[in-house]
Amino acid sequence: MQQIRLLCFAVAASGLLLVLSSAFVSAADHTGLEHLPKLTAKRDWPWWRGPSRKGIATAAAVPVTFSDKGGYLWKAPVPGRGHSSPVVVGERIFLTTSDEANQTQSMLAFSRASGELLWNEKISQGGFPAKNHRKNSAATPTVACDGERVFASFFHHQAIHVTALGLDGQRIWQKTVGPFNPKMYEYGYAPSPLLYRGTVIISAEYDGDSFLVALDRKNGQEVWRTPRPASISYSSPVVAHVAGKDQLLISGFDQVSSFDPASGKPLWKAKGTTMATCGTAVWENDLVFASGGYPGAETVAIRADGSGKVLWKNNQRQYEQSLLAHDGYVYAFTGQGIAFCWRASDGREMWRERLKGPVSASPVVAGDNIYWANELGTLFVFKANPERFELLSTNQVGTDSFPSPAICGGQVFLRVGDSSSGKRQEFLYCFGQPQ
Repeated sequence: MQQIRLLCFAVAASGLLLVLSSAFVSAADHTGLEHLPKLTAKRDWPWWRGPSRKGIATAAAVPVTFSDKGGYLWKAPVPGRGHSSPVVVGERIFLTTSDEANQTQSMLAFSRASGELLWNEKISQGGFPAKNHRKNSAATPTVACDGERVFASFFHHQAIHVTALGLDGQRIWQKTVGPFNPKMYEYGYAPSPLLYRGTVIISAEYDGDSFLVALDRKNGQEVWRTPRPASISYSSPVVAHVAGKDQLLISGFDQVSSFDPASGKPLWKAKGTTMATCGTAVWENDLVFASGGYPGAETVAIRADGSGKVLWKNNQRQYEQSLLAHDGYVYAFTGQGIAFCWRASDGREMWRERLKGPVSASPVVAGDNIYWANELGTLFVFKANPERFELLSTNQVGTDSFPSPAICGGQVFLRVGDSSSGKRQEFLYCFGQPQ
């Protein structure tokens, strides 16, 4: 049986930049950023897929060409192994990591200015599953930060555990949110924590008591819990303001589902994608886009008004990586390394281009440029141009790349692995201009 492959993103004139920034903040206001006064969309990248929650950076000048041979601001060794992406808040960068030999899971904080490791806080020890997918890690979910606390979710001792740390690494609370002991496919855990207003939302979907659960950010007390089907899927939930309301979106189990993020109550579901998905849903206007996975291959566009109407679909598969919806078009980079652009309104294929796979990371668009890495450490930069494929650069950073980039404040942060010396070592890079 085919295995499930886990793991499951130009300087503008000042007037235009002001317009873009205002539009960005307005959109973010509907998904919770306005409740986090210590964060700014321009300077921070506080959670999975950034402030916009769909891989869109603010319009600031960022490098288009870079490599691991030089030209970076700094390069920092990362202890252990993990696939979590960098999170940037203020002067700190947060990552999770694992020591598989000693079965420890930890959270790390680095200096944004220098790359210095500021602290390394061990969260758990022992209880690792006997099996994990070779493309997964014991530290795959990306943390989320509200400007005061950093939230991490880990799988160990046959359960999902959530920990809140302060920005200096002090433990605030820790809670076991539910069992997680997959038998259908023993491929590990992947979904990232999601912040919404005063809560942190966690997903755990396996062939057992699957659930979505919301915890109070301050103390970890449960706010609501919603059961999910007893099957396997790996996608991170996301909150979008779409069709006039905040909606918690998640794909998997042959459907795309919407919930009220304040209560966990179901809003609607529509048939689409496949059983197991890893990518996070994206949206534009009143349309939601999702893709997957295993065993089928399908990308769908769904009206988010509760009608369940599938507007268009195709047979392309974005399994581990997420889609990108931007300025009326949807961009994809399949696991086999083929890039696509589809018109969001009707799914018309605008272009396709064969690059090189395999691909697990998700994209970020900064200005009009899309940053997308394959698993081999090659980061492609191409134009978000629906008229034609326009490759700007092909950059080599490390020898393997599963995490996605964080782009904020004119800087690009990349976590990569490097086996060029014969022994694998992870590094965190910062490219761009000094702050």
